[in-house]
Amino acid sequence: MRFGLQIPNFIVGESPGALFDGVVAMATAAEDAGFDSVWVMDHFFQLPPLGGPSQPMLDSYTLLGALAARTSRVRLGTMVTGVTYRNPAHLAKIVTTLDVISAGRAILGIGAAWYDVEHEGLGFEFPPAGERLDRLEEALQICRAMFGEEAPSFEGRYYRIHEARNVPPPVQPGGPAILVGGGGEKRTLRLVARYADMCNITGDPATIAHKVEVLQGHCAAVGRDPSEVTVSRLSTLVLTASEEETATTKGFLRQVTGEEPTGSDVGTADELVARVEELAAAGVEYFVFNVPTGTPDTVRRVGQVLVERFAD
Repeated sequence: MRFGLQIPNFIVGESPGALFDGVVAMATAAEDAGFDSVWVMDHFFQLPPLGGPSQPMLDSYTLLGALAARTSRVRLGTMVTGVTYRNPAHLAKIVTTLDVISAGRAILGIGAAWYDVEHEGLGFEFPPAGERLDRLEEALQICRAMFGEEAPSFEGRYYRIHEARNVPPPVQPGGPAILVGGGGEKRTLRLVARYADMCNITGDPATIAHKVEVLQGHCAAVGRDPSEVTVSRLSTLVLTASEEETATTKGFLRQVTGEEPTGSDVGTADELVARVEELAAAGVEYFVFNVPTGTPDTVRRVGQVLVERFAD
């Protein structure tokens, strides 16, 4: 069982450099605490639950390149890159460069994109969901080919490459692991089974168990061993000091969102241990947490509570 930290938001300090210093502090705390990976969001506007477009947002791959120079062990990736934001051949080059800079620690996280406000604001095309998934499939084929082949060519409906040399190649043999984000049962999990090394899904244990079963069915259909795909889950983590604080926090989240906080893991140390055990039994192998209101000390505490207990 492995753990990753997603850094979803940024604290503005008194000086311009303070914002980046805060990100470095979170990333290095995760590395010191035994986390396997550090992730950032691939967005240009901050998300509505974290304040929306008026709040700061850094470019993901520029940030990951900088973090590669400030860390030594953790793997680095986006959770996840929107397929609509970059030509996939360019994306393969970007992630390869990150792999070289980090000495083989890059992960390519990618998905079909969803944040329509961001697309409209910055002038990115936002085609219907079916087309975005078609584009995702072509992008996966191109990235996989450019990671592992000398001069691949590909002709698709939306993208094409011709003898696309990727020099230098990735440090990791065969290229960085590819993670596909999303739990769509008809298309997304089928793409995972065909092209990905990892998937990222969300939800409670019952939802996770169902999605894993669907993924296994898609793997069987394409003749792939499902154990070759690592199942990860992204959630917001809130470490509380008591069961009473847990109940209060869950009630607040329920009031804010209008629904049960199934995308959050809220609890005391003992409650979070039990939660991880339940989710692991449902099929989660890789836990990615974000702590939007946390500090480096919070990250270290989570490391003591969960990473030291469960990590391989």
